[in-house]
Amino acid sequence: MDDLEKAILLSYEPGGGVDPVLRSQAIDYCRQMKDSPAICRLCVERLSRSDLVPVQFWCLQTIHDSLRLRYSSMDPAERGFLRDFLLSVACSGGAAAARRPPAFIKNKFAQAFVALVCLEYPAAWSTVFLDLLPHLGKGAIVIDMFSRILNLLDDDLISMEYPRSNEEISMAGRIKDAMRMQCIPQFVRAWYDIVALYRSSNPALATMVLDTMRRYITWIDIGLVANDAFVPLFFDLVLTEGLPEQLRAAAAGCLLAVVSKRMEPKQKLGMLQSLQIKRVFGLVAEDGEPELVSKLAALVTGYAAEALDCSKQLSPGSVDGAAIELLEEALPSVLFVIQNCEADSTFNAVQFLSDYVSTMKSPSQKQVVYLGQILEVLRGEICYDSMYRNNLELPDKIGKEEEEQMAEHRKEFFALLRSICRVAPDVTQLFIRNLLANALASSVMNVEEAEVALSLFYRLGEAISGQGMRTGVARFPSHSQRIVALVYLETVTRYMKFVQENTQYIPLALMAFLDERGIHHPNVNVSRRASYLFMRTVKLLKSSLVPFIEKILQSLQDVVVKFTSLDWSSKGLKSSGSEDGSHMFEAIGLLIGMEDISPEKQSEYLSALLIPLCQQAKSLLVDAGTLAQEDAFAKVACIQQVIMAINALSKGFSERLATASRPAIGAMFKQTLDVLLQIFVVFPNVEPLRNKITSFLHRMIEVLGPSVFPYLPIALEKLLADSEPKEMVEFLLLINQLICKFNTSVGGILEDIFPTVASRMFSILPKDGFPSAPGGNVEEIRELQELEKTLFTFLHVVATHDLSSILLAPKSRGYLDIIIQMLLFSSCSHKDMVVRKTCVHILVRFTKDWCDKVENLDKVPGFRKFIIETFATNCCLYSVVDKSFDLRDANTVLLFGEILAAQKAMHEKFGDAFLHHFAVAAHCPQDLVEVFRQKLQGNSMEGLKSFYQSLIHNLRQKQNGSFHFR
Repeated sequence: MDDLEKAILLSYEPGGGVDPVLRSQAIDYCRQMKDSPAICRLCVERLSRSDLVPVQFWCLQTIHDSLRLRYSSMDPAERGFLRDFLLSVACSGGAAAARRPPAFIKNKFAQAFVALVCLEYPAAWSTVFLDLLPHLGKGAIVIDMFSRILNLLDDDLISMEYPRSNEEISMAGRIKDAMRMQCIPQFVRAWYDIVALYRSSNPALATMVLDTMRRYITWIDIGLVANDAFVPLFFDLVLTEGLPEQLRAAAAGCLLAVVSKRMEPKQKLGMLQSLQIKRVFGLVAEDGEPELVSKLAALVTGYAAEALDCSKQLSPGSVDGAAIELLEEALPSVLFVIQNCEADSTFNAVQFLSDYVSTMKSPSQKQVVYLGQILEVLRGEICYDSMYRNNLELPDKIGKEEEEQMAEHRKEFFALLRSICRVAPDVTQLFIRNLLANALASSVMNVEEAEVALSLFYRLGEAISGQGMRTGVARFPSHSQRIVALVYLETVTRYMKFVQENTQYIPLALMAFLDERGIHHPNVNVSRRASYLFMRTVKLLKSSLVPFIEKILQSLQDVVVKFTSLDWSSKGLKSSGSEDGSHMFEAIGLLIGMEDISPEKQSEYLSALLIPLCQQAKSLLVDAGTLAQEDAFAKVACIQQVIMAINALSKGFSERLATASRPAIGAMFKQTLDVLLQIFVVFPNVEPLRNKITSFLHRMIEVLGPSVFPYLPIALEKLLADSEPKEMVEFLLLINQLICKFNTSVGGILEDIFPTVASRMFSILPKDGFPSAPGGNVEEIRELQELEKTLFTFLHVVATHDLSSILLAPKSRGYLDIIIQMLLFSSCSHKDMVVRKTCVHILVRFTKDWCDKVENLDKVPGFRKFIIETFATNCCLYSVVDKSFDLRDANTVLLFGEILAAQKAMHEKFGDAFLHHFAVAAHCPQDLVEVFRQKLQGNSMEGLKSFYQSLIHNLRQKQNGSFHFR
């Protein structure tokens, strides 16, 4: 064993079994040897004498890499040497050394052989396949290698199942054309002889050859295979019991390749008729190995799909009828495939059925029968397995996984259902109505069948009669089960538009939500979902529900009490997502907040809800600050529920009703706000409570209007205290809402809190920007970036609502410079172009507010100079000249438009002073400055944009992007 062989063995040794330094040296040595000019000859010499499998593998891989990477630099002698070596090994069955190689070595050899074929056939090595053919008589070992070579040629180049470059497609076409002309007929004869000879004595070899045939049938002359010799052989192999399943499956694969062969529809139809595939239909239903069953399923489905394709392409008539006849012969077997085969086979069969149904214009009586059969199969396929019933009821991990898998599995079947409903709505409705009727008539119908009936009814859509609605809101024996209850409620909600138009069904619909089928269901997940769906129903029906309000409130009375008295800190009651049960209060608020109700009744309803909730909040706050952590946590959870309930309740009331037409309503909400603000005293720093109160303040601003002002100072002060970045974001959003709703009316409040806001913001935000290097706390950085963006939004709202004067108040003046510098920096170089645009707009609004036509009358001394000399130069010129300013980006185009608008505003405000400084900074000649002046004074933004783009382009060329910010 020489050094190279030792190095190869060491390089393939598992990491823990050898000294890592030695192994690294071995790998480096092998890599150096690969770069040797004589490496191919060296590899051939090793392959001829070494029985070491790692050495053989390395040498074959190296030859393959050399052909792939440096073939063009090989001299003719080296190419000829490799050609002769590879052919001689192939003709001996892949055994270069004495011992027969394992399969993966033979595959690696075939890969190298195919690499050379791709490079040289047919131009430089035209006889390669003809040279191989005579050696097939040597027996199984050569046939095996021959098949591997053809399979690798298909995998690496010919098969279109893999992405191919244009060069590869062209190369594949060249090779296939040459093979068709030269050797394919000989291959086909050899394949027949080999399969016939070895089907009994060496079925694995016959199977391998059939698999090769299957690959090549797709592009060779179909007459070579679809004939009196091969077709009987294929069927004989498929139908003969006792033969190995793999051999039978391979023959079925060849039949599928014949069936799927592209050709003219008339020719295809004639071939399909002659094949008489129906001979294998019976086999589909027999028990067998999965591989055979899968192949037969694919054959049946493929055959039916090809017959359907023929019927679509051929004009109506007897020929078309023949295609449909073939298809319908196969239909029972296709339905069996869906019911009994693996997912891949089922998917293809369902795709075929969807295609088949979509071709029906007006289904015949015969097709109506088929549609009924398809619907029955569909129903069975989307039915849950009863073994998961308990898992689904909880649901536990297994139940959730089963639910997710079923949702995915049902997608194709529901698409098929929609197709059937389009072409035969009466058939579909009758089928589903019968399912529902059976579900209602049977006291023992299982959970899974009830769930399927309701799921199909839900999917049926809006095509529903009054009788159907009465059926839909009836009671099912399996209502206590979660999966049945959920789909039942979804279905009732789906048909609410029908109820809206047929109000006589309102009592039935309400019962479905209010009794044990809905909000009173024992399963908390069902109850919460019912609350949400009931809220949607109330939004839709609203005034139609006025006569039923008393009954609704009575039905919900116990649930209302229960909602705020449960131990919400327990794991079992923690909500997931937005369905926390509070939607029930929103529904109640929508009901009792209507002006159709008398003022007296409205006050009575609201006080009956708010007073107990407020009393509960007060009782929870008593001595809460002195409790142990666990007890305090339980109280916090309950207080959250109270706030959520009141918040949801308030969504039904408008500002006009609460402040103008019925001020007593507003007074009740003010009293509630008084109570809830006391929470800050007992729990000043509990984040969940702060968030809930912030959310409630958002609602009170909308409900109480200006009458909320007296409550704001204390509320805002408490929210600002010790606030974290996420809380500051929520706080600024609240302030933005106040400004947008009340404009300058909140100036006094804003002026009072702004110094604290600014101080808090600049103590949180980093002074030197955000770190870009890895290793920082990603979530913390993201929160700070979100806070910065929200701050800019806040300043933009201030600037655009005539409130910029708050920055000039004595207590706020100390923060003015840092704010202006932050806006300048961000307008020039922030990574987010939308933020840059916002900052430009803010500075322009400040310019309009603070600068007068006469400089002596400016509100902020020195601001005019800053805008002309710093902002106009750095932001409007230098940042645009920078190569990173890419006008192919949509957001950058918007920023560019904002900068042009800023220049127009500055010219209008400052006139020649702005133009003079710009001309100096941009090194513009006077004539160009005059053109710029005309564009700024004109009304055409497109003209200004075109001019400035041209100017920037010229500046980039002259300066080569070398401007620097001052």
